[in-house]
This record gives sequence, structure tokens and C-alpha cells, in this order.
Amino acid sequence: MRCQNCGAESGALAGDCGTCGRPLDPPPLSPGVATYGVRGLGIAAAVGLGLTTLLYVLAALAPAVAATQSGHTPAEDLTRLTALANVLLSGPYLLVYLTTGALVMIWMFRARKNTDAFPGPPSQLAAHWAITGWWVPFASLVVPCVVMMRIVRDSLGRVGLRALVAAWWAAWLVFSIGDLVSSLGALKAEVLLAQEGGGQDFAYYREAALRNAVPALACLVAGVSLIVLILRISAAQQARIAPDPAGWPATPGWPDKPADPQPVTGPSPQVAAESNPVSPQVPTGAGGTIRA
Repeated sequence: MRCQNCGAESGALAGDCGTCGRPLDPPPLSPGVATYGVRGLGIAAAVGLGLTTLLYVLAALAPAVAATQSGHTPAEDLTRLTALANVLLSGPYLLVYLTTGALVMIWMFRARKNTDAFPGPPSQLAAHWAITGWWVPFASLVVPCVVMMRIVRDSLGRVGLRALVAAWWAAWLVFSIGDLVSSLGALKAEVLLAQEGGGQDFAYYREAALRNAVPALACLVAGVSLIVLILRISAAQQARIAPDPAGWPATPGWPDKPADPQPVTGPSPQVAAESNPVSPQVPTGAGGTIRA
């Protein structure tokens, strides 16, 4: 029997699937519950996450590149180039970051709503927490991770991806805190540099590169992990909501598609028409025929 949750083949006709651990016999969707398409939105969110991660890592690496050129390029020229790089990267990063954040929240809301249509134990958190959980103080440290865990459980039921959710959330928290610390450190360094009246030298760029190393690495891990989660969950949910008939084998005993018609190579044989049978004539009896 094919599992309706993950599509894996199983030799049993009942019980739990050996791949995802979900029951084999329930229907893929509960009747009467609304579902939402997540494939296109998930791809858009994944692309936005890739661009956001790339722009942030490039901006974080700018001080390291400047440190390697501090002994070969005049300090004033290097300062101008570094400032120009920050301007060119910071603006697009902020725009893509805000757009991607909105896409991820909407995707999480739709994915969470879809799980209401999947047979199984209901989630303890309402679907609106997929969005409001990011904004409530203190709850934002836990709620988005819990919502994603429930989405993975109901959509895939795989322990490996639950570990990936934990890795994504841990990296996200490290990135958020590390980026804040790095920004405060950069502001403090600028103030000290202005008070001392010195220029941006090798030590300045080296300290900036060290401050950016941790949040840049955490951003890379969080971005890649979330991209994998979104694409895997989107594919699994879309397969249950709108399954592709070409991707599932036909029911045993039924043909995969209608047989191709045989080409006609000659005129069809003529079937001799049979004459219509005539009922036998009943001889007229002594009483003659019945008249009106």
C-alpha cells in the first residue's frame, strides 16, 4: 500500500508507514477544510532568502577585504571604497530583507492552515501565531520555532527535518543577537575613531571583520536551513493538496492510459445485413378477421 502522507510504498495494508510513521489508512485531506497553494509562494520565499543571505554575507566580508588591502591602498581611498560598498549593499539588503520576511510569514500561515486539513492530532497553536508569533515580545523567541515544528510534523513526520528546524532556529537567534552586538560595536568604534581623530587602519578593519564573522556564519546556516525546509514542506503539502496523477502509479488492474487506437489499414469487412424476420402469417380461421 502507498502511504498517503509521504508516498512511500509499504507492504502492509494497515498500520503505520515505515518511512514517515503516519497511519497508512486515513485520507490525505479531511473533507470540508480549506487549503492553500504554497508551491509558488515557497519558491518566492526561498529566492528571497537566498538573496538576503548573499547580500548580508557580502556586506559582512567587506571589512575583511579592506583589511587585506590596507597596506596597498591609501587610507582615504580605502575608506571611500568601503563606505560605497556599504551603501550599495545596505539598501538592497534592507529592501530584500523586509520583502522576504513578509513572504516567509505568509508562507508559514498558509502552511499552518493546510495542516488543519491533514488527518491527525490538532496543533496546540492557532494558525495566526505563524505571523503574530514573530511580533509578540519574548514569545518571538520560541513561538515561530514551535509553529514550524508542528508544520514539519503534520506535513512530513520526519525526525531529521525536526532537527533541521532546531538548527535553523538556533542559527537565527545567534544571527539576531550577533548582528545587534556587531552593530553596537561598529557604532562604538566610529565614536572612538572620531574622538581620537585617527583614520581607519588595519586594526579597525580587522576588528570589524571579527565582529561580523559570527553573525555572517549564523546567517548563512539559518538561510540555507530555512530554504531547505520551505522547499521540502511546500512540495509535500502540494502533493497532498493537488497530487500529480503522472507521479502516482495506477491502481492494479487498471490501465495507466487508454490504449492507442489501432491504425486502419484497409476497409472494414462488410457485414451482410440480415433480412428483417417476418412474423408467420396466421391462417384465417372460421370466424374470419376481427373488425372494428
